[in-house]
Amino acid sequence: MRLLLITLSLCCAAVQAQQTLAPGVLLVPGGFEAGRQPDGNSLLLKGSAGWLLIDSGRHRAHTEAALKAAGGQVRAVLNTHWHLDHLGGNAWLRSQQPGVEVWASPAVAQALATDGWLDRYRRQLAEALPTAPAEQAAVMRVDQDLLDQAAALRPDHEVKAAGPLTLAGRRLQVGVETAVSGGDLWVLDTASGLLAVGDLVTLPVPFMDTACPPAWREALARISAQPFKQLVPGHGPVMSRADFERWRSGYEALLDCADQGLHPAACAAVWRSRVDSWLDDAGRARVSGMLGYYFKTLLQAPKDQRERFCRRP
Repeated sequence: MRLLLITLSLCCAAVQAQQTLAPGVLLVPGGFEAGRQPDGNSLLLKGSAGWLLIDSGRHRAHTEAALKAAGGQVRAVLNTHWHLDHLGGNAWLRSQQPGVEVWASPAVAQALATDGWLDRYRRQLAEALPTAPAEQAAVMRVDQDLLDQAAALRPDHEVKAAGPLTLAGRRLQVGVETAVSGGDLWVLDTASGLLAVGDLVTLPVPFMDTACPPAWREALARISAQPFKQLVPGHGPVMSRADFERWRSGYEALLDCADQGLHPAACAAVWRSRVDSWLDDAGRARVSGMLGYYFKTLLQAPKDQRERFCRRP
């Protein structure tokens, strides 16, 4: 079962402490402890009405850390996309913060709807759990418990178009892309120049499980045009503008390599040459396996299969 479980291959680093990136801006870094799935990076922005949380993680410990960092005053949540490591914390957070309001793209409701991506994943989990080994079952049960609370994961408000948005009294500029999940939000905090992009930027590789690679290339060009000072990826360290452009050039080189029909191992080497300084030994070892899977299922697959996520409703 590959659905959303590809991220099990990332890394096994302990959860890191929160970081102050600017006045009123806190990063709760994502992490992935041994034996469980990851949490994406979460960003806290302090507004005149309390704190805005961008992405709520998956596990309760991560979401608790974000709520504690905000002094128990999270007033609004914005989910960049529907992957559970960025969305799953909504359920527990709602139980602790009555009245918190959630914003996301329409793709979240579509993924949670009957026969949507997350609904199919929930059914796959239910079928697989009875015969899964104990350790794997424990990991799978976390996601099953979240999906059993689907109503608490859904947004209260849908962001359908790019433009200005004020949440918890914080002024933002929001973009809407369809590159990675069919509805990916990036968020520019105008006061600090911080840009949160969710899984539009990830390490150790771009996560292509539900991606349209050409649309992703175009989305990265639009991100490059934004007046940001630092960029917060969905997974990985905070990047400068120069860092982002290096990551972006690696992504474009990866697509070009695939389009030329070169061997996946050669293309993986091209990718590693651009991002090596961000990777530890475990990350370097995982690049070939993860990209090999994406080459087989997407980048060098038959045309219909390559384009299946480019034909969104």
